Amino acid sequence: MKCLLLTIFCFLIAPFFAQNTLVSQGSTFEGEPYLAINRQNQQHLVAAWMGFQVGNKVVIKSSVSTNGGMTWTTPIWQPHIVSTYSSADVSVKFDDAGNVFMSYIDYDNEQFTAGKVVVRKSTDGGITWGNAVEVLSLLDCPNKLCIDRPWMAIDCSGGPLDGTIYITNMNANQPTLVTAPYNPYVTVSTDNGTSFASPRFLDTLGFLSGSSVAQPMPTPTVTSNGKFYAIYPSYLPSQSPFGRMILASSITACVDVNYQVAYQSASPFLANNATNSLLKTGYLLRSNPNNSNHLAFFFLSDSDGDADIKMMETTNAGTSWSAIKRINQDPIANGKLQDLVWADFDTDGDLVVCWRDRRNAAGSTYSVPTEIYCAVRRNGQADFEEDFSISSLQVDHDAILEDKGNDFMNVALQNDTAYAIWGDVRSGTLKIYLNKWNINNQSSSLYEVYTQKEQLLYPNPASQNVTLPESALNAEYYLYGINGKVIEKGVLKSQVFDCQKYNNGNYFFKIVNQQGVSVYKFQIQH
Repeated sequence: MKCLLLTIFCFLIAPFFAQNTLVSQGSTFEGEPYLAINRQNQQHLVAAWMGFQVGNKVVIKSSVSTNGGMTWTTPIWQPHIVSTYSSADVSVKFDDAGNVFMSYIDYDNEQFTAGKVVVRKSTDGGITWGNAVEVLSLLDCPNKLCIDRPWMAIDCSGGPLDGTIYITNMNANQPTLVTAPYNPYVTVSTDNGTSFASPRFLDTLGFLSGSSVAQPMPTPTVTSNGKFYAIYPSYLPSQSPFGRMILASSITACVDVNYQVAYQSASPFLANNATNSLLKTGYLLRSNPNNSNHLAFFFLSDSDGDADIKMMETTNAGTSWSAIKRINQDPIANGKLQDLVWADFDTDGDLVVCWRDRRNAAGSTYSVPTEIYCAVRRNGQADFEEDFSISSLQVDHDAILEDKGNDFMNVALQNDTAYAIWGDVRSGTLKIYLNKWNINNQSSSLYEVYTQKEQLLYPNPASQNVTLPESALNAEYYLYGINGKVIEKGVLKSQVFDCQKYNNGNYFFKIVNQQGVSVYKFQIQH
């Protein structure tokens, strides 16, 4: 249940970073990470992500560090509402009191007959989590599947609505099950997550998303003075001849919502008309804690000839917006595709933006080796400093990255310390890596988050046969060589795979079944 949006209306310095930190060590799939930092204690971190658990489909896992990432607790996972459900799209936030909130989807990912967005609260810093509180259900939006992308924002302003939780949503990408018109949604808790009001449409007459934008994802933020904002796309010719980005705002916990046009174009809105549909094209809105009138909107655009990281911003609470700025600094229209943008402001107004970058790889397709690049802009400065790679190496492409989602990242910036967390396949399976660095002196620290390892393939190395997990039985499989080419494919009728006919070297098994996609790395050594 992912959203792709490439273009908006036809729209860190040198290799001083050491090897990246491995956040998740699960041997099958660990993806879509989110990182939260305690505003009252910068040493207190909580990471959450999607991962497989024996006997379950995808679950939400989390781990805690209380020493700035040096050591981490053994990951715990959240049980499903129904045992056959799957989970996705986790986001994590602290409030001012040190409570942690986790929002995610738990749903029937096969027939889409049932599912909910839930929030769990931890009062002990993420060590344990309370019961799942329903935010909204598929029953709240018949024929809409409105539970996708439950992004969360929390009011930490210290004002009258401090602690208010906002969850925004959109419908799922299931065209045969979802009927137009399409709407963004918002649901609000004013009792610190104990309960949530009935969900409501975030759009309204005159500012409707319409029937052309199949997934009008709203991206929310709350400013330092407690004002809620969210931006979403709109194209409805009877409403306006322009494709538009609409900025919704509220100071009454969304009882009353005001609307402004953040951007519009004479060309139709090109939602889901990506030049390359594999690109991860999520967009986001961020607010500057140092200036409650300063909002920045980040997105992907190919208006300069290929997919670039772009932003526009307002310093007067949305009354007017800047020209669009290109953030990645490789040559314009060089054929290199960027995607996967995330960003965050520091409390003093510094800004860090990170993305997945292909500038140093040969070729101009999606399926080339990638790095994670970042750029920093100091408060009060007009331009970004030179962008730079925080990856310790270029990571070869893997077919698992072509699936929707699977490789989201997250960026957090606090007191001039930046954290970037993302998923890549350098180890042979999709896992999560963390890099932490100081934006002033460029010093970086790398820590490993302890996670449970599972016995998956044995023996490894193998000389004659290799035994796969029981869950692989009757699954579709692909055997890859180290060059990424498919050597053999079929359906596994036995847990034991004969590898005597293959040469010595490293290989990958890709297993596709109802639990999802798993990739295992193993070695043949005769």
